[in-house]
Amino acid sequence: MPNVYAVIMAGGVGTRFWPRSREKTPKQLLEIVDKGTMIQNTVKRISDLIEPKNILIVTSKVQKSSISKQLPSVPDENIITEPLGRNTAPCIGLAGLFVRRMDPEAVMVVLPSDHIMHDEEEFRRVLRLAIWVAYESGRLITVGIQPTRPETGYGYIQVVDEDNSTNPYFARGVFKVKTFAEKPNLTVAQQFLVSGDFLWNSGMFIWRVDAIMREIKNHLPEMNAELIKIDSAIGSEKYDSIVETTYRTIRGISIDYGVMEKAKEVYVIKGNFGWSDVGSWDEVYRISGKDEDGNSVTGQTLLQNTKNTLVHAGDKFIATIGVQDLIVIATDDAVLVCKQGQSQDVKEVVDYLRRKQKVDFL
Repeated sequence: MPNVYAVIMAGGVGTRFWPRSREKTPKQLLEIVDKGTMIQNTVKRISDLIEPKNILIVTSKVQKSSISKQLPSVPDENIITEPLGRNTAPCIGLAGLFVRRMDPEAVMVVLPSDHIMHDEEEFRRVLRLAIWVAYESGRLITVGIQPTRPETGYGYIQVVDEDNSTNPYFARGVFKVKTFAEKPNLTVAQQFLVSGDFLWNSGMFIWRVDAIMREIKNHLPEMNAELIKIDSAIGSEKYDSIVETTYRTIRGISIDYGVMEKAKEVYVIKGNFGWSDVGSWDEVYRISGKDEDGNSVTGQTLLQNTKNTLVHAGDKFIATIGVQDLIVIATDDAVLVCKQGQSQDVKEVVDYLRRKQKVDFL
């Protein structure tokens, strides 16, 4: 088997999880649902497959010290910082430079830092299969989630229904990707669900490092030119300044749009392990335990005639009377009250605070 490295993308600020998620302590550094922070649980669930010295974290400078404290088993030099957020393609390309130096034939497992898997053993089975196929075939692999509802908040992957004659891995549950689809409206999402050949795009990827770096070179030549500059500076005193300069030049683009949609012979493995990207407070409510009135409560509260409501009281006491279908989140300096179904709009609060330069609340 190949050397396997994990690249965990942890640079986001989690704007949809305001007021708990802040720039210095974003969603991945918080306990949201399970015990342990989201990034701690991400590392823990792959610990049987990938040892800490082979785990790389890509994050922002402001989050590095907190990540170091939360993940003492991960070597400090494995925590790579980006000066600016430039979406997933530059993040993966930057990490790929470091992996390639350690082993040019290694397999990279690229994972977001803030997902939940309820069946972790099945998740590891899927990863083992993906690692083997990626190493043997040299193809790009992604994991698609079997949809359970017409979700408009996810991208989709359409699979090809075929047999072993054109896909040697079909019998193992590995499918060819027909197309990637952007986040649909509700009508289209319902059509995707009925068709049976669309999966949710999980944002998880598995590939040999030489394969992804070759595809970046082919499909994102301008980005590749900037990565070459960074590569030549790794280990030198010029590294930080060159990364700073190149990141101001690199165009922000997702790996899905920049590479995956253009690459040939992309494979997808279906994941059925209780996945959630926990992308909003609505999703937290959906996956949380609830009482007989449908309420999910954390902290000191009094809920009278209250139904189907998510309450996180923090260190405060919260009382609700005669309400339903709400999200109530309290921190030391802010309170969010939101109607369920509209928590995707919480990011607009963060946009407002930035425009007004109310940095104390960011």
